[in-house]
Amino acid sequence: MSDPNIEARILLALRALQNDPKLSLRRAAGIYQVRYWTLHRRQKGILSTRDSIPKSRKLSDLEEQVIVQFILDLDSRGFPPRLRCVEEMANRLLADRETPPVGKRWASNFVKRHKDLKTHFFRKYDYQRAKCEDPTIIGNWFRLVANVIAKYGIRPDEIYNFDETGFMMGVIASGMVVTGAERRGRPKSVQPGNREWITVIQAINAEGQAIPPFIIGAGQYHLANWYRESSLPGDWAIATSPNGWTDN
Repeated sequence: MSDPNIEARILLALRALQNDPKLSLRRAAGIYQVRYWTLHRRQKGILSTRDSIPKSRKLSDLEEQVIVQFILDLDSRGFPPRLRCVEEMANRLLADRETPPVGKRWASNFVKRHKDLKTHFFRKYDYQRAKCEDPTIIGNWFRLVANVIAKYGIRPDEIYNFDETGFMMGVIASGMVVTGAERRGRPKSVQPGNREWITVIQAINAEGQAIPPFIIGAGQYHLANWYRESSLPGDWAIATSPNGWTDN
């Protein structure tokens, strides 16, 4: 990578040559302390190594650094981009000079070339769930459950796990994103608001027997096509609420 101080002096020398037709190339090189032949090539329009595009790549070093910095900025804001988005960034730069788009594997290879980046599988993350991941709290709960089972002689088929799960319609699914290489742990993606919700209530016992789920959608009335055109099993229960949530 070229020294930014040398690059700055070259640019100053080129500007001086442009502003003063009487200034010789050799004299400008001496004033700004740059190599004569380097200044000569730059005056002829030959790009620096930093700005040139290697034959094996479509983007210059400078363009790739711009993409890297943009990825790191998005990651710091909680919006790490997918590989597809990184590919689109490159194609936008290429489109400005009417160059064909990058290939399917370009984004993956791009991440491998830059040590500042790496790929992760991300997941949505809820603050209340984070508080419940404390090992001390989890350990105390399991000890309490074991004591209750022993005290009352509860069988496995009598132990049910009840789970109420909300699905935000139109929200992005978990997938691979590009983040800074120094990130620790799985990244979380900030989700957009103002989405319609569907709630599913499920229960399964310790022997693996499940009760048909109970589905709650946003609405006031039941629609006939929910039952006539839906592919849902007949024993699944469907209900409505104003916002798609459970009322109590």
